Amino acid sequence: MAFPLAFAGLPVYLHAPDFYARTLGQPLALLGFVLLALRAIDAIQDPLIGSLSDRWNRHRPAILCLGAAALAAGFWMIFHPLPHAPILSLAVSVFICTTGYSVVAINLQALGGTWRVPESTRTKVTAWREGFGLAGLLAAAIAPTLLDADTDPEAAFSVLTLGFLPLSAVALVVLLGWLKRSSFHASTGPSHGFGWRLILSDPWRRQFFGLYALNTCASAIPAVLVLFFIRDKLGASQLTGPFLLLYFLSGVAAMPLWQTVADRKGKVTAWGISMALATVTFFWAVFLGSGDVIMYAIVCTLSGLALGADLALPPALMADHIDRRSAAGESSRLFALMALISKGALAVSTGIALPLLGLAGYQPGMDMTFSTGVSLSIAYAALPCALKALTLIWLVRRRQAIAP
Repeated sequence: MAFPLAFAGLPVYLHAPDFYARTLGQPLALLGFVLLALRAIDAIQDPLIGSLSDRWNRHRPAILCLGAAALAAGFWMIFHPLPHAPILSLAVSVFICTTGYSVVAINLQALGGTWRVPESTRTKVTAWREGFGLAGLLAAAIAPTLLDADTDPEAAFSVLTLGFLPLSAVALVVLLGWLKRSSFHASTGPSHGFGWRLILSDPWRRQFFGLYALNTCASAIPAVLVLFFIRDKLGASQLTGPFLLLYFLSGVAAMPLWQTVADRKGKVTAWGISMALATVTFFWAVFLGSGDVIMYAIVCTLSGLALGADLALPPALMADHIDRRSAAGESSRLFALMALISKGALAVSTGIALPLLGLAGYQPGMDMTFSTGVSLSIAYAALPCALKALTLIWLVRRRQAIAP
């Protein structure tokens, strides 16, 4: 199920704005405002989805079916808008699609957190799930090119959305079949409200969510600025696809490595090693300039190795915590908070990095001066590495408190 989830997520925020602006002739500023508002709603509703999913956890299969149906319907609607009301169509369809996405994603994570498996197996569980997610992301990145979206975007995205329907249906059938065969930790009873006091009163959760938030912010800043860095600093916009492919493929390839390290050294230690690797390798991007494509490819490959740990280990740590604290009845809310932090980190990174670069004189697409080039390198690589290093120091100092 992680594959179609990731496959649908990329086109919504990457391809839909370009489709509506270039193909349908909609104002870019209006599109940006609508998508920003929808992204805010999407993040805010995650705690509510988590709370309702915990309250009705006995009906998890029905919840998954409703979420998957909304995801598929909204995804199809995005690229088949009403001809006389494209902006309204975009707003409604993206809301339906992202709501369905959040419902399925949060409940899928909660199932992983409550599945009765040995603690040593949980890293393997999350690694396989996130590996399928990265594969879906890569498929979504490649598909528009294979379908010649530049030449005929309407036909290309029509085929893409129609192909998604059976893909998501098959994944849902497989997931529901697995649900019937698998054993899960029982909920302690119905849960009412999101329970912020429950989250904040637990010392382990305060430490974990703080670390997760800081680490996610460190990863979100480069995600916001990567296209600008590749195009304006390296002068290699034509290699954006291969660079991203290298990064994500490295993340997929590293999943077994982090599983082995976690088994031998523990999940917390493995997470710390991945932070150190990300900091040491990604910092070299600060010194890169125009034409340094080979060095940047090496940076993408090595820093991508740490991606696998960032995706697999935090959910595995949360699953261990849920098991040890018998917190199955709170699993959806805990993973909903992780989703909220991820979306919030991306929004905060966008709201901080772009204005600061603007104040430094940087304008996307313009010739780089020495000062704007330095500013872009600091924002893209030095600042995230500093945040990642702070996260590592925090993790090392509080290592015993973070152990689930």
